[in-house]
Amino acid sequence: MSFWKNEKGILAVVSGFSGAGKGTIMKKLLEQHPEYALSVSVTTRAPREGEEEGVHYFFRTKEQFESLIREDALIEFAQYQDNYYGTPRSYVEEQLKQGRDVILEIEMIGAEKVKARFPEAVLVFVTPPSFSELKERLLGRGTETEEQIAGRLKRAAEESFCMNQYDYILINPNGMADECTEHLHHILQSEHSRTNRNLPFVEQIRQEAGKGE
Repeated sequence: MSFWKNEKGILAVVSGFSGAGKGTIMKKLLEQHPEYALSVSVTTRAPREGEEEGVHYFFRTKEQFESLIREDALIEFAQYQDNYYGTPRSYVEEQLKQGRDVILEIEMIGAEKVKARFPEAVLVFVTPPSFSELKERLLGRGTETEEQIAGRLKRAAEESFCMNQYDYILINPNGMADECTEHLHHILQSEHSRTNRNLPFVEQIRQEAGKGE
């Protein structure tokens, strides 16, 4: 049973440094709380092994993606390493109308565009407790060259100056993914209680009080 008076779902954006563990947190969140809707991004990059159409991404050609841009069918989009990534508008808006909370797992550039278009969106940034731990995680993955890791750390250093644009900072220590997942869930649920999301209910109480009910 839900006690929330506002019927529209909440739009949330989850970003974070590469290696911060946001992917793990998102996976756990959706497994433990299937009521959330995760928006699937559109991309022009080729599918990787094990990735499925409509599950991990919607895979499109560059021409198809640029057509979506012209049609204003994307909430946000960005280009990384010669590939486009974007968020479909129709899916997000339909889920919100149905009262489902929608989560976008996207980069900072996209988060800024979402906030500009949807000022009520909730922005959450995932980070390790320290920059040194971030470096250790990237090195520990053993999947990238030193040059690639250096590039990710450089980008993380640049992103750190934009962390203050987010509404919440979610610190994710090693071995604490379950706790961070539940913390994120509580953050999103608490947003339903914000006064500015419940103004019709506030007005209802005022009217009832004025009638002496």
